[in-house]
Amino acid sequence: MAKSSSSSSDSAAQYIHMVQHLIEECMVFNLSKEESMEALSKHANIKPVITSTVWKELEKENKDFFEAYARRREERRGGHEKNTRAPRGGRDE
Repeated sequence: MAKSSSSSSDSAAQYIHMVQHLIEECMVFNLSKEESMEALSKHANIKPVITSTVWKELEKENKDFFEAYARRREERRGGHEKNTRAPRGGRDE
């Protein structure tokens, strides 16, 4: 009986590790937690609550990294908005 519970905890750990890896892949594409939850639900059939839980645990373990990641996302989003608005104030008006 102990072997079966060890086996199920091993598979749970493998599943969590897989979700962690997929979250890391989402981060390569600069996705937010919410965007990652949606992407993994749609493309990997992972329940959003699972993605959210793993993401929160990663944040706890890597606080500095996630703070820097959030700042970079905000800077990129701010820069993108400036670029999309720039033509409006151009010569045509």
